[in-house]
Amino acid sequence: MYSSSRKDEAGGAGMKFLRTIRFDPSDENVFDRAAGPDEWAISGAFEFVGLERENVVGKTKQAFANGFLSLESFGRSTFASVAELGDDDLENVERCLARHFVERYDAPDEAAALPVAREEAQFVLDLCKDSLVNTIFTVQRRFADDGQIKEEFRTIAAPDARPMHTRIWNVVEDNE
Repeated sequence: MYSSSRKDEAGGAGMKFLRTIRFDPSDENVFDRAAGPDEWAISGAFEFVGLERENVVGKTKQAFANGFLSLESFGRSTFASVAELGDDDLENVERCLARHFVERYDAPDEAAALPVAREEAQFVLDLCKDSLVNTIFTVQRRFADDGQIKEEFRTIAAPDARPMHTRIWNVVEDNE
């Protein structure tokens, strides 16, 4: 469990984190694996570390350029929305990501991967802490001249017409 200092740093019961959101089915066409709606999400830029710029093409390029990584399906999402996150949710997010590091990136075990997973989660907690629930985030990534990955996050503020604890974005299936 977490020490009180961790709760204080992360914001206690008022913690905020990203969840994937889909306004339309386009993510199914632009990413190799699209995230489902309403999954916890992180930046996921670590997936592109070590790739050569010239090898980032096609759907990989789209995921690199503007995809958040979901923590349920490990798919990508163009948009993520700020949502409240409880202590149990945070622990699940971190453990899920640690398992992913073991299964996909050959971390020796979950205990070894957990500190890195916590750093990734803390980055998102810090990113969201001053944003209102339902704020939409986008990400733009690029390779800097030195080969490092640079990220820029943009926000789309939620309309103020509704209380900020309710869902304001609604996804409607296209029946074509």
